[in-house]
Amino acid sequence: MHPTLSEHVLDLVQNAFEAGARDVRLDWTHRGGRVAVTVRDDGRGMNPAEQARALDPFGTDGAKHPGRKAGLGLPFAKQAAEQAGGSLAVESAPGRGTTVRLEYAADHVDAPPAGDAAGTLTSLMAWPGERELTVRRESDGRSYTARRSELAEALGGLEGAGALALLRAFFESNEQDLEAGGEPPPGKDEVQDG
Repeated sequence: MHPTLSEHVLDLVQNAFEAGARDVRLDWTHRGGRVAVTVRDDGRGMNPAEQARALDPFGTDGAKHPGRKAGLGLPFAKQAAEQAGGSLAVESAPGRGTTVRLEYAADHVDAPPAGDAAGTLTSLMAWPGERELTVRRESDGRSYTARRSELAEALGGLEGAGALALLRAFFESNEQDLEAGGEPPPGKDEVQDG
């Protein structure tokens, strides 16, 4: 079974969280037949040797996940992008954070399936810890933006089952609007990126 794009996104953002990032920005777009995902963080960053090791499926140091003999997240995402006529690039420096860019042709026969975007975004927003996550989703000109701090304030927190159900409904509704391509329904508010 091949990972979905949503699973790759989950892994990329989780990597940022685990690198100590306090501010993570996810741009996830489908524009002009291309899918692009960019994850920017202000985490601890990597030197060139660490970047090379991060892209090597057998290059884990075991510190992040004790007991694992392989680190497959970035290598699998890179492979998926390249098989679909695209690429994955990593820009990073110690103390300056990391940016990962993945892009590929949406209609390529080997393009990964989209997966459960609403479920992925719900999981990422509810990830434990104090940090900001800003998500911008776009599909051929239609878009929405959501910030973790604003969603937590509106819902009174992101820990309870009721808040998680509302959070998922928020993302499902926005994802349906992206897929439909029509005008947003009356009263549909974006959570604005400051």
